[in-house]
Amino acid sequence: MTLNATIKTVTDRIIARSENARGPYLERMAAAKSKGPNRGHLSCSGQAHAYAGAGEDQGTLATTDAGSLGIVTAYNDMLSAHQPFERYPQLIRDAARSMGGVAQVAGGVPAMCDGVTQGEAGMELSLFSRDVIAMATGVSLSHNTYDAAVFLGVCDKIVPGLVIGAQAFGHLPAVFIPAGPMTSGISNDDKAKVRQQFAAGEVGRDALMKSEMAAYHGPGTCTFYGTANTNQMLMEFMGLHLPGSSFVTPNTGLRDKLTEEAAKRALSLSALGNNYTPVCDILDEKAFVNGIVGLMATGGSTNLLIHLLAMARMGGIILDWEDFADLSGVVPLLARVYPNGLADVNHFHAAGGLGYLIGELLKGGLLHPDTKTIAGEGLENYTSEPFLNDGELEWRKGTDVSLNEAIVRPITEPFQANGGLSHMTGNLGTGVMKISAVAEEHRIVEAPVRVFHDQEEVKVAFKAGELTEDVIVVVRFQGPKSNGMPELHSLTPMLAIMQGRGQKTALVTDGRMSGASGKVPAAIHVSPEALDGGPIAYLQDGDVVRVDATTGILEILTEGVLDREPVVADLSGNEAGVGRELFKAFRASVGPAASGASVFGD
Repeated sequence: MTLNATIKTVTDRIIARSENARGPYLERMAAAKSKGPNRGHLSCSGQAHAYAGAGEDQGTLATTDAGSLGIVTAYNDMLSAHQPFERYPQLIRDAARSMGGVAQVAGGVPAMCDGVTQGEAGMELSLFSRDVIAMATGVSLSHNTYDAAVFLGVCDKIVPGLVIGAQAFGHLPAVFIPAGPMTSGISNDDKAKVRQQFAAGEVGRDALMKSEMAAYHGPGTCTFYGTANTNQMLMEFMGLHLPGSSFVTPNTGLRDKLTEEAAKRALSLSALGNNYTPVCDILDEKAFVNGIVGLMATGGSTNLLIHLLAMARMGGIILDWEDFADLSGVVPLLARVYPNGLADVNHFHAAGGLGYLIGELLKGGLLHPDTKTIAGEGLENYTSEPFLNDGELEWRKGTDVSLNEAIVRPITEPFQANGGLSHMTGNLGTGVMKISAVAEEHRIVEAPVRVFHDQEEVKVAFKAGELTEDVIVVVRFQGPKSNGMPELHSLTPMLAIMQGRGQKTALVTDGRMSGASGKVPAAIHVSPEALDGGPIAYLQDGDVVRVDATTGILEILTEGVLDREPVVADLSGNEAGVGRELFKAFRASVGPAASGASVFGD
């Protein structure tokens, strides 16, 4: 199939825009490659230090040219998605030994759960944790003793941070290993209904707790299509997972075999063999375009509009939201997974999943088919599916028909003709909206605003009965410089109630929503943020704003608003407590959301 003209145009534009940054990055990686296998340059004392704790592998490291595999792990057992990683290092060590190699845990990186910190002060550390993870990855690999690396991570900021860190060591092969989703609990729709009932005062906390425990009930990723599962999709579309491995549930025979194979694959891609494939060669401009296409086709998390910018920049690739908007215009929505449908990711996987979608998008000329991946040359590899045959892992051609068209559709019959995200611009700034779950009649809202500086203020106003008319709720001073850009997902039940009452309502914020952004229109990541003097800082209660996701308009309609003095907020409450005092330097140096909200520079 001929490559779609817009896919080619956007890719060519990214390549041209990135030339001055990508070239020097690749030169640095080439210089690192030329030094050969890393541990050979160490002194005898340095090598002895590195091998002292290696147990039975100590002699192998000291006396042979066996491949040395570094494990960077985000394991902790508070995150359900990361709890299965407790067993992985031993599986990986055994797999490496079976090939005559060695694997060591190179280091651990922090991993926080946004589900726990939603609406809490700790959420103000969440976005910054991505760059901390990237730096911790750098520290983990800084000993320069490894020929390849595997990365154990799943959730919101963890995978983007690991990808950023891996690219700093882009001369090494990098394989990402998932843990898989938890088995299905109560439906996400039923869970959302109980949340709304609790927000409306119709049920008590005991009913809410029972519902939540039935939804989040075991090890593995939360089963809705939020940021964590969007990350897993990206790792397949961008060629860093084994094909079909993202949504295999934890603690199963197939999951363990995939983990072992991932370790073997990483070693097979090292410079010690004949199939050297460093991650800098995989994560090129085409790979990032493929990732954005996957984001659009699946209606994925809005968080990735920030993370993909930051991930790309570490490899010298410059993306902007115009690229996302143009790709959204030609990529159809092929999946409906909660919150833009009733199915969870287990149902999605059973219906054909990522392999089916990749096949459909390749048929439509909407993906670069010739990218390098850990599975070999070409994205066609990712239309296959893993199986166990007498205990041995094998891949078979995946389905070429949808097994449930209520969940995944062929490219000839999409759920909608364009992608699940809208880029919005106007005199209020630039922002984005996830529209895949927003009904068409709610995608245009023109109404007076109520302005808040904290999501708790919104909750107080709602409970006091102040938000009963058509209203656009503006929550500002929530950008990365103000307080670390927390997610405002705890506002979702209230906004959904307002919409359900027949009110025209929307959210406008320089903060973030969750990857589970749902049916209420939310113009988020608004840049410039209020603390930078963005137009959002000039709004007052009663000003009329138009939010139009159909044409991409984010506009102040009241005249004279920008002739006022911008509001200055007291942000002293954001500076300390729950570790926030440790991130003062991050708040001072972070870039805007429109360039990835990173502390590593624009």
